[in-house]
Amino acid sequence: MKKSVSIIGGGPAALLLAAFLDPQKFNVTIYEKNKTLGRKFLVAGKGGFNLTHSEPIAQLVERYTPSHFLQEALLDFDNHDFQKWIDTMGIPTYIGSSKRIYPEIGIKPIEVLNAILDVLRKRGVTIQYQHTWTGWDSDHNLVFNDAIEVQSDYTVFALGGGSWKVTGSDGTWLELFKTQGIEVIPFKASNCAYGVNWNPDFIDLYEGNPLKNIAVSCGDKSQKGEVVLTRFGLEGNAIYAISPQIREELNDKQNATIFLDLKTTLSYDDLLHKLKKSTLKKTSEKLQKELKMSPAQIGLLKIYLSKETYLNSELLAQNIKKLPIEIMGFALLDEAISTTGGVNLNALDENFELKMLKNHFCIGEMIDLDAPTGGYLLQSCFSMGVYLARHLNSIP
Repeated sequence: MKKSVSIIGGGPAALLLAAFLDPQKFNVTIYEKNKTLGRKFLVAGKGGFNLTHSEPIAQLVERYTPSHFLQEALLDFDNHDFQKWIDTMGIPTYIGSSKRIYPEIGIKPIEVLNAILDVLRKRGVTIQYQHTWTGWDSDHNLVFNDAIEVQSDYTVFALGGGSWKVTGSDGTWLELFKTQGIEVIPFKASNCAYGVNWNPDFIDLYEGNPLKNIAVSCGDKSQKGEVVLTRFGLEGNAIYAISPQIREELNDKQNATIFLDLKTTLSYDDLLHKLKKSTLKKTSEKLQKELKMSPAQIGLLKIYLSKETYLNSELLAQNIKKLPIEIMGFALLDEAISTTGGVNLNALDENFELKMLKNHFCIGEMIDLDAPTGGYLLQSCFSMGVYLARHLNSIP
């Protein structure tokens, strides 16, 4: 006799779980609060639909904080496994210049989602829309919409984090978990903009300007890429990648210091040589013509450095390579691309089962993990879903 699996939430972790569960062993039902599945998946696709990242698996594992918790799942179903799987559904992919993996040009996010949903239909997965999970009854049966009770052999929560509430990922489940004594952590923004107390004249002039081909460092972590100057502060892939380090400093000291390397292609010695040998008289002209720095980069140096430091070649070169910027705080939680917090890792075993509730599992962004943008968060969801499916399939 088949056993029942209830999956609560309809994001990427849930979809991959349902796609890999054995239909000969399980009756699988996805319960989704919205009228459609994968809303956050589709919203993410509007900004450039990178499905995962192509880097070697050993490097990919280290992108997560902490990395050890996901290691087995990532090794079991890695980025290339996902690429092969989705290709079998008629969604060919390619590796972009950033090493991210995208659907071939012309394939829209909704087509990717529909291809996955077609797999679920063929496997007999039932989808119940407009079913909001509202807790358990006294026998630990699931309750939806405060009235509908569902008995299930296995329950899998894939309820998402705390950002982009418009997609249904509102984090209200935290309170329901607390009532059962499950250890949870408040959500915090990750992969978000970070606040900087800009000089008003500077930001009036350079708001919206990108700082390209730079590196951002905080603590012991450095990331090359791009950031954008905003009225609030800084955002972009280079600063998103060091979110764990910035967040740790903000938690400890209420502010954090990042360092910008504004010229990653040149060493300090190279910079100093170019500055000193230049026949140009004005420092700004040297920066623009000899070092090919943008007006925004030059403006940043002018606003942060004293006149004496700016006109001193040695000190200027040092600051081009390591310009300190004070970070004052996070963007609003709902504006973040992703969040940390949720279910404490200590509350789960190696198969993502809640230690306090037998046959109840948690996967996806609702777990207290951190992943940078660039396909890493999606890959973690894909890998967790498949790993749990294979675990459940293996139970006699």
